[in-house]
Amino acid sequence: MKNSLLIAIREWKERVGSRSFLLFSVFGPLVVLALVYLLFVFGGESKQHWNVLIADPSGVLKDRILSADDKNISYSFADGYIETDEFRDAKKYQRFDALLEINGQILYTKVSHVFYRGKPSTQIEKSVQYHVERRLEEVMVDRFTEFSIEDYRKIKQPLNLGFRDVYDPEGLESDLEGWVGYFYGIIIFVFVFLFGMTILRSVSREKSNRIVEVLLASVSPNQLMLGKIIGVGLSALVQFLIWAIVIGAGLFFMRETLFPDMLNAANLNVQDLAIEASNQSYSENYFAAREYNEFVELVYNRVRFSVILPFFLLFFVGGYFFYGALFASVGATMGSESDGQQFVLPIIFMLCLALYSGYHVLYYPESPLASFLHYLPFTSPVVVMVKLAQGYEPGYGYQIYMSLLVLFISAFAMLAIASRLYKNGILQFGHRVRIKHIFKWLRKT
Repeated sequence: MKNSLLIAIREWKERVGSRSFLLFSVFGPLVVLALVYLLFVFGGESKQHWNVLIADPSGVLKDRILSADDKNISYSFADGYIETDEFRDAKKYQRFDALLEINGQILYTKVSHVFYRGKPSTQIEKSVQYHVERRLEEVMVDRFTEFSIEDYRKIKQPLNLGFRDVYDPEGLESDLEGWVGYFYGIIIFVFVFLFGMTILRSVSREKSNRIVEVLLASVSPNQLMLGKIIGVGLSALVQFLIWAIVIGAGLFFMRETLFPDMLNAANLNVQDLAIEASNQSYSENYFAAREYNEFVELVYNRVRFSVILPFFLLFFVGGYFFYGALFASVGATMGSESDGQQFVLPIIFMLCLALYSGYHVLYYPESPLASFLHYLPFTSPVVVMVKLAQGYEPGYGYQIYMSLLVLFISAFAMLAIASRLYKNGILQFGHRVRIKHIFKWLRKT
């Protein structure tokens, strides 16, 4: 074990002192923080404001559309019909963002068109549609019925049928939490792939330049392999800790300086939330929302870092040793660089399958396939991260520990297999790797 630790220290110093390690440690978390910042900036409600010109030559709307001003949309009425080409090119119309056509048959056909200069947000589109529908209701009630508009809306009130999870009746969970877990899973496999390839390149380089023959004069093949995996793994862990510190400090800085108002309850749009229920239809409920950024709330209020981070580290270590043993095996058994590339492809396929499994579980968490992937050692790290972020049902938390146990047992089994291949293949040169060679080396003690 002492020799393995010496090899590990040697590998650790070699990795930590490299320029690529330093660059990835500095710029990697900064890129992540930049992406998070963009989500914070653009993840809230749209601040787009529209000036809409209404062409109503038949006077259906009677030059009125809203009973009160809307902070996101301003309406103006034009006399007569306006051609789209004229609206597009005429200088006097350039201050308007869109042209809304109201034809004389709209009360019967219920068809109208909006011609815009720049594509609006979904919120703006639905607001314009709602405003026009609302005004047409008033016109139709006045023209075709003897009801007052208040009585008509009481009759017209649609059914608000809400679908809720029996395990989450308050709707506290969402897909966003699952995406956070998926992001953690991606981080695990990015680090596993990068440092697994580091193990592969290190083994193949020492094998090709015959340095391994000198090393094996002092240590056993198993000690050399284990020391290499541990040393590279320690450098990966150091890099991850640097990432965690930089990203954590960046998020704290954003919370305290850039986005403090989004977390302050005093800044919510209470006026919109306090619309009288008697005058509120389902459509109105759709548009009366808090002005907050969902990503900010997710990161600072809803993600349970104290629960996720310990399991993240455990699954990171288990996944690294599982895949690290595979990369070490490929490096030891390859007879040429082309052989190594061929055998790396199945490992890359396994990593891609693991990432897909997290995406599948995100949308189908209760499927039989999700349960199977939960315990499969080369997919469990990302699957458990997604499930953990979504939240396990009461009484099912033991599944995390079962998956973790299976992963570590599989990692130790893979290390035992890799030690056989490493011992019998590390000194083999100039051969083409075949399946029969692998089985031969596995049987040989």
